[in-house]
Amino acid sequence: MEKITSNQNSRVKDWKRMQTKKGRVKSGQYVIEGWHIVDEAIRNRQTIKELMVVDESYLGALPVDDTTQVFIITPEIAKHISSTETPQGVFAVLDTQDYHEKIPDELQGAWLLLDNIQDPGNIGTMVRTADAAGLDGIVFGKGSADIYNPKVVRSMQGSQFHMKLFTGDILDWMAAFQNAGIKTYGTELNDQAVSYDTVKPTSQFALVMGNEGNGVDPEILEKTDQNLYIPMKGEAESLNVAVATGILLFKFVK
Repeated sequence: MEKITSNQNSRVKDWKRMQTKKGRVKSGQYVIEGWHIVDEAIRNRQTIKELMVVDESYLGALPVDDTTQVFIITPEIAKHISSTETPQGVFAVLDTQDYHEKIPDELQGAWLLLDNIQDPGNIGTMVRTADAAGLDGIVFGKGSADIYNPKVVRSMQGSQFHMKLFTGDILDWMAAFQNAGIKTYGTELNDQAVSYDTVKPTSQFALVMGNEGNGVDPEILEKTDQNLYIPMKGEAESLNVAVATGILLFKFVK
């Protein structure tokens, strides 16, 4: 166990750099913070490389193994490395997964594909919803926020440890799903789309959800097996993408 008291310490500088994508890519690591997320990481057997707390008494509630380096830091350092205004004083460093994980050779199950989803709050809600619905994995497509962006990590609230997350080209993934005999669905409002309630629940599907303002890329919509819409009785122009995701996933999942 080591105590650090200066923001100029090399470790502190490394943790601060991990708040940027460049720093995460270079180090191959990222920081999570907060009691709930750190606890979720430990309970789901994530490898905790470093644990940082402002109070040694916190360690009793965070049963990390002997391979984890533990640091006691000051409240000032906690604020310096935190991505929140009021840090809880509990941080951990984990290894990032490959930013370009290859598509699994054998695809099966239920998947959510994010096409250019940029708002961290929406992404977090979508990941937690997919987790609650029992999905097998999520693909972050081009233009979507970085999986390890601190706001995205915080918004996912630990659900990222319950399923596989990938980054990649959605068109490549759709081709792989179709080769595996798994139907792909998009969302749009046009004459070719059908109401989502006509789809029967299934354990094998891939659902593409699109950008908050522009929806799913037209090139992607041309490649799906079927495109869907959600009928609305009121006069709202559209549904929030995370809300729409929840409606569709809980309809689809068998």
